[in-house]
Amino acid sequence: MQVAAELQRAHHHHQRHKQDTPMCRQIQLTISDHTTAGDDDGEDLFIPPLNFAMVDNGIFRSGFPEPANFSFLQTLGLRSIIYLCPEPYPEANMEFLKSNGIKLFQFGIEGHKEPFVNIPEDTIREALKVVLDVRNHPVIIHCKRGKHRTGCLVGCYRKLQKWCLSSVFDEYQRFAAAKARVSDQRLD
Repeated sequence: MQVAAELQRAHHHHQRHKQDTPMCRQIQLTISDHTTAGDDDGEDLFIPPLNFAMVDNGIFRSGFPEPANFSFLQTLGLRSIIYLCPEPYPEANMEFLKSNGIKLFQFGIEGHKEPFVNIPEDTIREALKVVLDVRNHPVIIHCKRGKHRTGCLVGCYRKLQKWCLSSVFDEYQRFAAAKARVSDQRLD
């Protein structure tokens, strides 16, 4: 799968040529269907987590990474993970972090108060500090499905980038799909 290779190349290119690169770059991603049972030709499969996407140079978003996603995540060279759920991080994930020198930042935001999700401002502010600190990059932001809590944090990041609200909401909707919560879109 070329997804990881393209993202890694883009990240390394950015690190070498920070001042020479445009603010926005188009990256070609190729997704292949590897669902054939017993198809083991010795090739490593790099499977991104649910709802995986690049937010900005050195910043990614996704749903909860499963062990099947660890090989893919290794290709990103992550320094940090921002986990937006209150539940403890599973032991397998903690082992992955330890063995790869990845720091975990956990911000326990409750996600089951639908439709009135109250995301505390101070929690979002602290999470944004982690996102904005380039010493934590490359970083991936995730919650359970990479939709609502992740979408709120990314939306606040976009506001800091001076995105217009309609573009922020469009991006949020793209990941949240039909389950977009109006209460999550209050980014004043």
